[in-house]
Amino acid sequence: MRKKPDIQIVTASSILGLRPTGVERLAEVLLSNGLQQKLNSANAVIDVPTLNHLYSSLREPHGVLNAAPLTAFSKSLKETLSKIDIAKKFVLVLGGDCSILIGIMAALRSKGTFGLFFMDAHADFYEPEKSITGEAADMELAIVTGRGPDLLVNIDNLKPYVHDENVIHIGQRDMEETRRYGSQEIRSTGIKCIDLQRLQQQSLLQTKTEIDDHVRKMNAGRFWIHFDTDVIGDMENPAVDYRIPGGLSFKDCQGILNNLIQAHPTIGMSVTIFNPDLDSDEKVAKKIADLISNVLS
Repeated sequence: MRKKPDIQIVTASSILGLRPTGVERLAEVLLSNGLQQKLNSANAVIDVPTLNHLYSSLREPHGVLNAAPLTAFSKSLKETLSKIDIAKKFVLVLGGDCSILIGIMAALRSKGTFGLFFMDAHADFYEPEKSITGEAADMELAIVTGRGPDLLVNIDNLKPYVHDENVIHIGQRDMEETRRYGSQEIRSTGIKCIDLQRLQQQSLLQTKTEIDDHVRKMNAGRFWIHFDTDVIGDMENPAVDYRIPGGLSFKDCQGILNNLIQAHPTIGMSVTIFNPDLDSDEKVAKKIADLISNVLS
């Protein structure tokens, strides 16, 4: 059993990779529901200034919305995270949309070679020209593995921020949609994929064993968890902008996250995409805050 971590909360409330629909309030609402107290974190929350006022719905020439301000924000987030001693603190980054992963993985790459546990209902592996939205949240896993416009994929000449073979994608359920819109296929790469159907066909122990076996093949000694809350089932968490039927239960997610953190040297986690404006009674917010605190406690 690992000792309880000293948790440093960082807010990264950017919506530059999505839209200003309410996702920018994720950190505010989780913290107002007692997340910091539940985690017994005595560290002052670090707020990374956003550039949300620069949001534009117009695609830039390479096909990605807001690529220039998103790059600037990602560099700021990278610089903030680079100053945190990850040998002593577990870093919890609260989004925002899932494009915050760009700055996070760039920061980790500047410190060494890390693995990525990527929990998301979507592959998020579109090429800009194939994305019907142009939102970086459609393609952040592609970007952090070196696919996309150079200004986003090669911050400070660190491309790729994480190698394919050091990524495990967990919980995808948008395969039909990605085929319909012609997304590049994540399974044609070295990324390990354990989709929702597979998760539902096997026990939690079998999933743990499959992940553990793959981790042994990785060239990474430390890991980051990206937790996109739309991986939670649509019936339990409807408070996301792009809903897909089905998904994992809160209990399933807690079991997987517990296994990841207990079994592997995980130095931090990002939480994204929960939209408080779609959760008027804050029932989902309370459950997400409890899930995070249960996992990290």
